[in-house]
Amino acid sequence: MNVTVYSKPDCPQCESTRRDLEILGIEYALVDLMQDRAALARLVGLGYRSAPVVESDRGSWSGYDRERIKALLA
Repeated sequence: MNVTVYSKPDCPQCESTRRDLEILGIEYALVDLMQDRAALARLVGLGYRSAPVVESDRGSWSGYDRERIKALLA
């Protein structure tokens, strides 16, 4: 499964999301939205307004969501 976390520096929700993914052993790609302006523009165009944004083969969401992170294992 492909998982990408779009994050920004000093973001507690981003850090919690990454921590939970790592604890569960879920590999992910990390994109820093402050460095990748094209990714930021794409996410804003999709209607996202807060970080992190998590995209996977099973859909996407924004913000820290422990249950959705756990569901990536199913």
